[in-house]
Amino acid sequence: MWRRRAMAGAWGGTLAGLLALTGCWPDGKGADAGRPGPTGSPAASAAAPSPSGSTAPGTLPTAYTFTPAPARVPHTPEQARRLTRAAALDPESWSAGMVAHDPYESGGSWPVLSAACSWSRSELPADVLDSYTRKIDVPAKEGRGRVLGSLTLTVHRDAAAADRDMQDTVQQSFRCPDQDLGDGQALHGLMSMHQPKESVLNADASLFEAGGFSSPESGGRQPYVWTKSRIGPVVMALSVKGAQGYEIRDLLPVAAEGAAKALYRIELELAP
Repeated sequence: MWRRRAMAGAWGGTLAGLLALTGCWPDGKGADAGRPGPTGSPAASAAAPSPSGSTAPGTLPTAYTFTPAPARVPHTPEQARRLTRAAALDPESWSAGMVAHDPYESGGSWPVLSAACSWSRSELPADVLDSYTRKIDVPAKEGRGRVLGSLTLTVHRDAAAADRDMQDTVQQSFRCPDQDLGDGQALHGLMSMHQPKESVLNADASLFEAGGFSSPESGGRQPYVWTKSRIGPVVMALSVKGAQGYEIRDLLPVAAEGAAKALYRIELELAP
């Protein structure tokens, strides 16, 4: 039962943070209340849980109390790789109809943001046991372009190192609201925020980011959302880059569903 409640709380908490950052909270009365996202997941079903304090069966959690089992926490790169591969989503487990990107997966390197606000890759830092990425998209259909999704799981040597990773991320968006991703891709006007600890129901800490995305194939600037969360020494980062025919509110259910499922899988790997 705790797993079902945790999954529901994870979905609601993730979407709540994304909606708060982007200012797209539905009021339950307009045309967007309960409108399905591009994968058919209703936004209304992801409403944030009520802070009732109840812990009765069938109710949502009001605080995050999960503690990783020490014996399940990775201490070697090999153990970390087993966790990241087991917890990573594939297209069907993210959401029905999503497809693998080409290239689909990568790992063993670390993103570095330069003083000029451009990204490159380097070797894993000493405090990182493994970092693994899968790219999964919503295919182009019905006059809409292809939405680009990405999920990265990183295992640090301890929770303190993972927390430093979280803290550094928001500072990067403050320093570089416009970022060069390479190959003609760029992010624009980024805004990041840490989610207040008392409202995080699916992780030890969470943050959210939103802005614009452009590439040679994007047809101009498109919406972009990104979320990052930590459970113990494991950090989950998930991005959704929009396409023609999508508004930012269309991307929120895609991001919330993927993040909630990935965090749930991390818990399963770390549970007793």
